[in-house]
Amino acid sequence: MLYLAVLILLTIFLNLRLKRMLDNRLLAKNKEPEGLKKQYENLDSQNKSLKAGNDGLEKLAGETIALYDITKDICKTLDEDKIFSIFKSNIDKYMNALDCRFIKSEKDVIASNDETVLPLSVNNKKIGYLSARGILKGEEDKFQILGQQFLLGIRRSLLYQKVQELAITDNLTKVFTRRHFLEKFNEELERSKRLNLKLTFLMIDIDHFKGFNDRYGHLVGDAIIREISKTIKENIRQIDFIGRYGGEELSVVLSETDKEQARFAAERIRKAVEAGEISLYDERLKATVSIGISTFPQDSRDAKELIDKADQALYLAKGSGRNKACAYGAQGK
Repeated sequence: MLYLAVLILLTIFLNLRLKRMLDNRLLAKNKEPEGLKKQYENLDSQNKSLKAGNDGLEKLAGETIALYDITKDICKTLDEDKIFSIFKSNIDKYMNALDCRFIKSEKDVIASNDETVLPLSVNNKKIGYLSARGILKGEEDKFQILGQQFLLGIRRSLLYQKVQELAITDNLTKVFTRRHFLEKFNEELERSKRLNLKLTFLMIDIDHFKGFNDRYGHLVGDAIIREISKTIKENIRQIDFIGRYGGEELSVVLSETDKEQARFAAERIRKAVEAGEISLYDERLKATVSIGISTFPQDSRDAKELIDKADQALYLAKGSGRNKACAYGAQGK
């Protein structure tokens, strides 16, 4: 009986155990789809989040590329005013910026809470400032990027100006080369003809220049030419211009100037050179110049002939003792 009772109890226990196992497996089976569904929902949410982030990055990248693309428009011109005009029209497309200005002098920069000022430098030299009001928080980076594109255009313009300057400027004297001087001379002569204006040409030669070279050497000779060129530049008007005609000869065109006025101008140059002192190494040198003068239309209406007649007057000045200014057809000091 005891054996039978134990057997019955064991059978009941095993049945209960088996039932519980089946119930647990069934419960797990019922929960499995719900777990997979939850995992899917999580993955789907993450995917949407990543897609939204990717779309945001694509949009930001597109906007940034568009900002840099402004360079193509800016670099279509080498004129500073036009560069800024193109820059300003583009900045209005991409951000809110009021009263955008390109300021070249620091004293014109107005410091205020609503104004953003971006300093601009080329080769560590400050060339100006970009200023704008009303830039929203978070758009400072856009303004910075746009400012750098503007600076690229300005840098290109400055480089072009430098190349042009090197092409037309004599390396030693920093005055116009002969070729460029003659081009400007012909342009000014045509303008004088068109507007019925006077014009005077000066041919200037350094006295005893060969003696300086023979005694002190060519480096001293070069320094004398450079210093005298500087003195002449300081004693003519802004509308006048000077060029190195050749060797120690320098030429000046005096715009809207008759012969009598030119004599005064030539004397001012001669006296300034005579009064000056050229300090070189351990030497303190004095130099003088002789000047020949010819005037349009009194002496000629042709550029080559005006040069020839000024050269004749220069020959007269040298032949009569040097350190003189002589006009074609007359002698004077």
